[in-house]
Amino acid sequence: MEFAAGLCARDVVVVSGGAYGIDGMAHRAALASGGATIAVLAGGIDRIYPSGHEALLTRVADHGLLLSEMPCGTAPTKWRFLQRNRLIAALAAATVVVEAGRRSGSLNTAGHAITMGRPVGIVPGPITSAASAGCHATLRSEPVECVTSVAEIMQLAFGADGVLEIPDPLEAQPSHETNPDEPAAEVALVVDPLHLRVIDALRPRRGQTPAEVARSAGEAVDRIRGVLGVLELEGHATLGADGLWRSAGSAPRSTG
Repeated sequence: MEFAAGLCARDVVVVSGGAYGIDGMAHRAALASGGATIAVLAGGIDRIYPSGHEALLTRVADHGLLLSEMPCGTAPTKWRFLQRNRLIAALAAATVVVEAGRRSGSLNTAGHAITMGRPVGIVPGPITSAASAGCHATLRSEPVECVTSVAEIMQLAFGADGVLEIPDPLEAQPSHETNPDEPAAEVALVVDPLHLRVIDALRPRRGQTPAEVARSAGEAVDRIRGVLGVLELEGHATLGADGLWRSAGSAPRSTG
């Protein structure tokens, strides 16, 4: 749920299969955070399955998208679940497996993504957990990456453009190797990592309250209010007439 909500806060669409467990939690978190989500069904669009998720999938249809390649009236079957997994892999910029036993259908989705050349992220679990046995086996045998945060998932899916790079303070110091007796021609800027996290949480079009930014950045609201004020003065954030914060301009970078 934290992954789905964090990704939606960054304008990412969450794609899943509408099943019990991880799928349902991902859809619920996306809807609760006001984001967009797609549920790919194994049967016809008029055959909501599982029946226990009828209310959830109806909400997905109202606020997101229900998708199926099967004609109306088609009943979901085991092989159709496996077949629809390739659509989930094809629709997504990256596939993330949160939990998977050794015979989990999510590993089938990951396999389709690998075949397509799409990146796959695996969330590790306890080595004693049967629910993570498939995750660990895939980490050992397939060209996948271990992911443990929203920022890592963003980088997996969108590369260097997905997250803001946090500069190394050691690399940000001015160099005096050429002539230690002369001052550096350019003083390096050491950027507060918290400022970068706040900028990463802000969106250019979707306004957010300080509480929403604090939740994304993982800091107290009072501290975030102070950071937002500083970023506004520096031209990296704007406070709209609606009282919501948005990003403005590019992120600060260190020079060296």
